[in-house]
Formats: sequence, C-alpha cells, structure tokens
Amino acid sequence: MPPPKSPLDDLRREIDHIDDTIHDLLMRRAAVVERVGVVKSQIEAAEGQVSGNPQSPIYLRPAREAVILRRLMARHAGSFPAMAVVRMWREMITAFTRLQGPFAVAVYAPEDRRGFWDVARDHFGSVVPMTAVNSPAAAIRAVSEGTATVGVVPYPAEDDADPWWRFLVSSDARTPRVVARLPFAGRGNARGEDRDALAIALVPHEPTGDDRTLLGIELGHDLSRGRLKDHLETSGLAPTYFCTWHARDPSGPSIHLVEVADFVDHTDPRLAAFAGRLGEIPVRINIVGGYAVPLHLSTSSFQ
Repeated sequence: MPPPKSPLDDLRREIDHIDDTIHDLLMRRAAVVERVGVVKSQIEAAEGQVSGNPQSPIYLRPAREAVILRRLMARHAGSFPAMAVVRMWREMITAFTRLQGPFAVAVYAPEDRRGFWDVARDHFGSVVPMTAVNSPAAAIRAVSEGTATVGVVPYPAEDDADPWWRFLVSSDARTPRVVARLPFAGRGNARGEDRDALAIALVPHEPTGDDRTLLGIELGHDLSRGRLKDHLETSGLAPTYFCTWHARDPSGPSIHLVEVADFVDHTDPRLAAFAGRLGEIPVRINIVGGYAVPLHLSTSSFQ
C-alpha cells in the first residue's frame, strides 16, 4: 500500500510547480534580452553609419534598472523580504546585461577599504568579472580605456586632498560619467567603512523621476561658497552637497563639485541662467553625471 498523502505533499508539489514557472520565465526573459541586444546593435550600427562615428553598442542602462526596482518595490507585498527581492533582481539584471555584450567592473578596493568591494558585489552580482584597483584614478582609467564597463569609486569627501572627481570635469566624450550611487537598496553585509560609492561608466545620465545631478563648476575668479550656493538656488538648481578643489597655483581656477537635487542635462536653461548670474566671472560647467536616488527600505525588510 502506498503511504497516505500528507498535506505537505500537495504544498511541495505546488512549490515545485512555482519553481518551474519561475525558471521558464527566466529563460523566456533571456530570449527577449538577446533580441533586444540584436535590435540595439542594428540601431547603433545604422546611427554610426549616418554619423561616420561608429561606436560599440551601449547595453548598460542604470536609470532603467532603478525604475524597474522602484516599480517592483511599489508593488511588493507579503512576508518575503524586500531586500532579498532587490538582490535577486540585481543578480538578474547584470546577468542579462552580460548576455548582450562584455561586462566587467573595476573597484577601488585597497587592502584597508574592502567595503567598496562588498558594495560593488552586492550591486552587480556574484558572477560578473570584478577587479580590485588601488586608486580611484585606476578605476577611471580602466573605464576610459575599455578594460572595464563600470568603475566603482568612493563618494566624494570634502577632505580628499587630491579628489578623483576632478578628472571627470571634462567635455571629452571618452570621460566616464557618474551613473549610480551604491548601495542602491541598503548596505547588506559590506565590511568596513560605511561610506557610499559611485559607479562611473561611458553611458549617458538619464532621468528616472527622482534624481541627483553632479555638476563640475570651474570658476576663473574666487567666489565664496555662500554666494555660489545663492546663485545656484536662484537659478533653480538646489545644491545638496559641495566639494571644492583649488589648483596649486593660487591664480589658477577653483573647481566645485555640486550635487543638485534634480535631473539636469546640457540643454537645461537653468545652466544658462546660472552662468548669467555670475556676470564677468569666467565659468565652465560640465555635467559629471548623476544617479537615481537610492531606495530607502526599512530595516524590517530583513526580518
């Protein structure tokens, strides 16, 4: 006689069916992503022929990734931890991006700053190739030269004597831009320091509906931060963070990294309004990039 069925048997069969369905959907999603990659390659090849400047296709879309995760968190319900959902989707996003083309990460992670490695691994997943570098400049160089798709560098600090971000204050098309702030959904099990990181890449800064933009403002004359802040606010560019670097030559320019609480691109009329308010002060403004404002999940999402 076969053993009597337990109520657990039916539940386990239901779990097996759900697992099969999830797996089927993952394989279906992979097939769609591969088609997306083909279409993107065709579009960008055609645009390169028209412009006479063919470039490698861009597959990384940090803004879209943020929108996807925000949408999922807005609909999430039940006891399954929200943090776990984000980690699962982060693994999938990077894995699917790698289906479309090469993807590697260079992380500023010297021996005493391993927390940046953990934050990068949490965000980009467990299978993406990652290389530790000993300086932010090395991460920038890896992205510029194409040996890495993404670089992970420390969030700027006021006391940085030789700040890495000044190398991004450039209009050169091969200069990486800030594209994300890490962690995006909580620190997880990152070791060491709790300083945030920024991801840089050769992709454009795109709006998500809740963004920060980083402006590199180079001034030919000295101007107090108070006056600079007033001019920015009056122009509709509310600053949320400042860092300043002065050239060694006292007569040289000062460069301010200003984080603005909005999405700003090169066509934004507020930039022209700000430059106009400076009057005779020589100014050069570069958009260093930006990021989608990270999720703020409650600690109960771990429980």
